[in-house]
Amino acid sequence: MVIKSAELETVCGITSKLPQNDGYEIAFAGKSNVGKSSLINGLLNRKALARTSSQPGKTQTINFYHINEQFYFVDLPGYGYAKVSATEREKWGKMIERYLHTSEKLVLVFLLIDIRHEPSANDKMMYDWILDNGFTPVIIATKSDKIKRSQLQKQIKIIKTKLQMQSGDMLFPFSAMSKQGKEEILDYIEDVIHEAEYGDGVDILE
Repeated sequence: MVIKSAELETVCGITSKLPQNDGYEIAFAGKSNVGKSSLINGLLNRKALARTSSQPGKTQTINFYHINEQFYFVDLPGYGYAKVSATEREKWGKMIERYLHTSEKLVLVFLLIDIRHEPSANDKMMYDWILDNGFTPVIIATKSDKIKRSQLQKQIKIIKTKLQMQSGDMLFPFSAMSKQGKEEILDYIEDVIHEAEYGDGVDILE
């Protein structure tokens, strides 16, 4: 897939009405500080379109990025940051749940996991929650450049086992530094959109 254009189109807070987009939506969920903004910027070949923060948990909105004037990346609020109050976490959870329940164009949910660590209880909760909302999350194991190549398969196995992933479920290692996994993730997104639109793999995004 060739990314020709990308712009932040809609920002939704807790009380905002969610947009009724025409294009298909690809959502990104993950723990605060897992590298979600870096992933989105890397996929889009942009340095700072998705806003990164030195303060994990700061993002409190759902951000819709219009890609190639055809489909959307949807950046969901990060979860699991200890300094965020329980009340705020509950509000964010309800906001994410509302989006998962009501979006008519959502076709794919990515869940980001830091490859260096065993998935947390919050990661497992989010994984199961996405399943309960009718989607099978595709895992992106971020920060793959932070481990030795010889450790890669071991860490992937730990993630799959902890999340109780099923045989055939997808996982992509990704590095924002080396761009490992970028093309594979973009190709997968393209395939999913093609399948949703036509069911026959017709290429409309090049």
